[in-house]
Amino acid sequence: MTARVLPATDLLALADAAAVLQRGGLVAFPTETVYGLGADAFDARAVARIFEVKARPSFDPLIVHLAEAASLDWVAVADDPRAVDLAARFWPGPLTLVLKRRPELPDIVTAGLDTVGVRVPAHPAARALIAAAGTPLAAPSANPFGYVSPTTAAHVAELLGDAVDLVLDGGPCRVGLESTILSLAGEPVILRPGGLPKEELEEALGMSLPVAGPSERPLAPGQLQAHYATRTPLVVLAARAQAAPPGDRRVGLLAQRPTQARGFAAVEVLAPDGAVETAAARLFAALRRLDAMGLDRILAEPCEETGLGYAIMDRLRRAAAGVRS
Repeated sequence: MTARVLPATDLLALADAAAVLQRGGLVAFPTETVYGLGADAFDARAVARIFEVKARPSFDPLIVHLAEAASLDWVAVADDPRAVDLAARFWPGPLTLVLKRRPELPDIVTAGLDTVGVRVPAHPAARALIAAAGTPLAAPSANPFGYVSPTTAAHVAELLGDAVDLVLDGGPCRVGLESTILSLAGEPVILRPGGLPKEELEEALGMSLPVAGPSERPLAPGQLQAHYATRTPLVVLAARAQAAPPGDRRVGLLAQRPTQARGFAAVEVLAPDGAVETAAARLFAALRRLDAMGLDRILAEPCEETGLGYAIMDRLRRAAAGVRS
């Protein structure tokens, strides 16, 4: 069975989606980062369905999405002036702040932690949906746990089918990488690189920010060693590819820029225009296309680890560590 997909620009569709959420259902919706699978953050049974549909481990916390920064104190203790300043500067946008949680928030949302990740998405349909539902939404990416994240409504429908009550189609995601997660529960630390470059956060805070390594007991989504994985084995190269390795049968290449590399069964170019923003927006869709071609292996070219390139390389390394059999 396929998912019910409606246009996110349709006011009746938004009202329908809000009603689904209010009665404990699940709605996949567009954000500027990736498509999210949302439930009422205060409805523990609805949130439990997210974990069931995604086959997500219960120890991996969810991010709570708000319609506006003024709603922050619904779910978090908003007494940190750094959080107020960062919200004013970067929300709506691809930044998640980890703060002390409100006790009213169900434990299942935070995986029992005393903190919660919160953000205000930049996609207008996402904020309109949250406002219409009248409640914050707990929402991870709308895909099976550990697989490549969805950046179109078609990806969601293909991956989850009618396990989702409704999918709102808001077109391709503009950023294409999950949000950057910054913990302010103690000394500031980036828990997950993402769609907001590390350098911009460092400038805003006036300090250098450490990046946490992988964790088997994550404080935020995307911290596991293996994640964002294709089913096809993926290897991250040390430099640009010149030719497919001899002796391999069907090898695909994920190239950062236009290439003259020879011998590959398929080539996906992330940034035909050379812009890292283009590469980020195209990353997950390109990986999905290569993964669907029945290849023996995917080779991924590296990019410079500055700006969004840091998050691109983070996703590629975790994908290489998390190849599914």
